[in-house]
Amino acid sequence: MQIDGAGRQQRGHVLLIAGDAAVRRRAVQVAPSANLAALGVLPASALLNSHVPSDTTYLDGARDPNTVLMRLRAAAATPGPLLVYLSGRLTLDRRGQGLHLALAGTTASTVRYTALPWDWLGTELAARPTGPTTVVLDLVADKSAWPVLQEYGSLPASPSAKVYGVVVPPAFAGGPHQVSAYTRHWIDQLRRSPTRPADLQLHAFAVGAAALPPGTLVLPATRELGATAAQQAPQAPQGQTPDPRPHIHALASGGRHQEAATLAQAWEQHVLQTHGYTSPEATHWAEIRADLARMAGNYRSATQLWINAGHTRLEHQPPDAPEVLAAAAGALYCWTQLKDQAAARDSGPELVRLLRALPSLEPRLLRLTQQRLEVLEGAVDRVG
Repeated sequence: MQIDGAGRQQRGHVLLIAGDAAVRRRAVQVAPSANLAALGVLPASALLNSHVPSDTTYLDGARDPNTVLMRLRAAAATPGPLLVYLSGRLTLDRRGQGLHLALAGTTASTVRYTALPWDWLGTELAARPTGPTTVVLDLVADKSAWPVLQEYGSLPASPSAKVYGVVVPPAFAGGPHQVSAYTRHWIDQLRRSPTRPADLQLHAFAVGAAALPPGTLVLPATRELGATAAQQAPQAPQGQTPDPRPHIHALASGGRHQEAATLAQAWEQHVLQTHGYTSPEATHWAEIRADLARMAGNYRSATQLWINAGHTRLEHQPPDAPEVLAAAAGALYCWTQLKDQAAARDSGPELVRLLRALPSLEPRLLRLTQQRLEVLEGAVDRVG
């Protein structure tokens, strides 16, 4: 039995909260219930990184924010380690301009009465005892919440809590009902690692492997993530290597784009030789290089790399797979950032071909892409 400084028995708590699902054009962007079910098969000791006695509370389908508040308050009173996991749709109270976690049945007109105010989370966790507090987020922001979130640049929970997670932008076209990529990779790392990684490492691995849509808000920010992950990473067993992706991301975030690109290309070559040119691993590293090119402002290279990744994934995955849609979204975003008309014109036809192969894509995106390409091609004809 472990005793804290006040003489109380240490006891941990895991609180898993599923808010409302985020759906766009009938495609599920995040399915909180599926995420909770996947996390539920893991022992509390793995989630908490502690072997003290613990309790686990599942909140799935709640409609009353006061019900969630009572569960949150009870969990926050735990003297030992606490993990709070939240998944779902982040929305905005248009009247009060406050961020809320949408609960089951929440609509734009009922946010104030049916959704959980985000401030409540910080208020309850601020009163925590001395036990460590971790908050893990897997969220999608809707169109009302996204501008506010971009203005904040973060999503704080409490100064005393360690917050890890992702908030995906509203334009992301999700795939079928399934565990979301960030949560899935978090779980995979817990299952596969012979020793339990630190939460920061789990977060770094999940972010690096999840092929997140462009613009995703990553908490903590990439710069902080890279700096602290390098300090906390344990030595790998002889003959093995610490995943290089957090380090590569840190280099790019620090403005050392050439070093990041060179290191990523070296790893890609290693993966090509180990797994083959058409392997999922090779495609993933091509996507990493695409995102590095985007971070460096090289939209021409980024566009082509994302287009190639999208076509490669289409050869092995259905057109509504999240990875396929994410590659298409990356290609489209980078193409729209191209100021060089010749470069945009050259890559436009391949982009249109990729978008046409995606039945679940919003038709307006394909139409706007075609219209821009027609304007670009018309400009050449007028000059000629």
